[in-house]
Amino acid sequence: MPVIFRRKRKASNLAATVSELEEAVAVRDGDRTGRAFTAVINGVQSASDAERVPAGPRLAALLPAFPPTGPRPLLATAAGLCVERGADPVACAEPILDGVHQDLVDALEFARRWSAAGAADDELPEPDEKIIDDALSARLGGEAYEATRLALAWCSIESWQPPALAVLCRSAEVRRRHSSALLPACRELSALARHDLKCLAHALAVLDDEPLVVLHRPTGTGFEVRIGGIGINFQLHTLLAHVLVGGGHIPGDAPSAESVRLATDPEPARGRTRTIATGAFELLAPDGERIWNEGLPDDIPVVEGRRLLVLDEPTYRRSWNADRFFPLLPGTAELTRVLTSDETRTWFARTSPGDGIRQTS
Repeated sequence: MPVIFRRKRKASNLAATVSELEEAVAVRDGDRTGRAFTAVINGVQSASDAERVPAGPRLAALLPAFPPTGPRPLLATAAGLCVERGADPVACAEPILDGVHQDLVDALEFARRWSAAGAADDELPEPDEKIIDDALSARLGGEAYEATRLALAWCSIESWQPPALAVLCRSAEVRRRHSSALLPACRELSALARHDLKCLAHALAVLDDEPLVVLHRPTGTGFEVRIGGIGINFQLHTLLAHVLVGGGHIPGDAPSAESVRLATDPEPARGRTRTIATGAFELLAPDGERIWNEGLPDDIPVVEGRRLLVLDEPTYRRSWNADRFFPLLPGTAELTRVLTSDETRTWFARTSPGDGIRQTS
């Protein structure tokens, strides 16, 4: 198409729109805030990345000014979109993740009250705002505003997941600061089986700069490995095979260069591939129980202050798609030290073989 027929993109002037929202919130003008809020949400969608970068922290900073019954998840999503397009995740993280934490707590309280007020076989409701009716306050107890707040948290908690992932998957510092406070509540709510919070729980459980003692039972050798940014044990499995088998420390088939690249590439993954990784080990806890590839590095037990993982011969051949769970998170696994024979024996003394797991003589 000739250049003269190209439509010019209308400038969104996002900075001015955000300023209007900030001023409206500051003077507590509800009508003005509503209009400015709508303009901001629309403006973020049409703005350039250069505009979104400074807007992200300003939008996140407004979150505490909005009531729990207000459109906080939508505002957080706008801030998260700015992070996805280059805004500082550290500067945006605290207001977003504070909002996540509050709604996790409120959703759990909703579940507790709903269950306490119902019959023994009365299941928790689906997260649908149709539950907010005239009978809600009587069922949950307390004032109508409180009941509405708890119900809205129950209904909207999944809406917080995208902005939370935007900051968690872009900063190890954010994960270190906030994950320990959020993860227990996230797992507790997920266990109620009414919300899909798998991605949020996985992101909160990512280990960064974590020392790991790895024992290879068939050869009786031990290693100290430092891992980070690994979203799932399939990825951990590939990287341990790369470091230990590919590094010539233990026998076996090393993973392909492409499967290692997919696990570690600092550039965000783009789309799905058909690359297949093949298992080299059985991953075991110190007591001999399996550590599932579908699980997380956080599942590896801590023994004497260190996570302790045992590798054994695989009981059957496994393979999986080599794409990583979080496209934005490159995994790392670095062999920091080969353990001495005495150290290895000491660590092996803290383990026991599981059923059907072979022992060395």
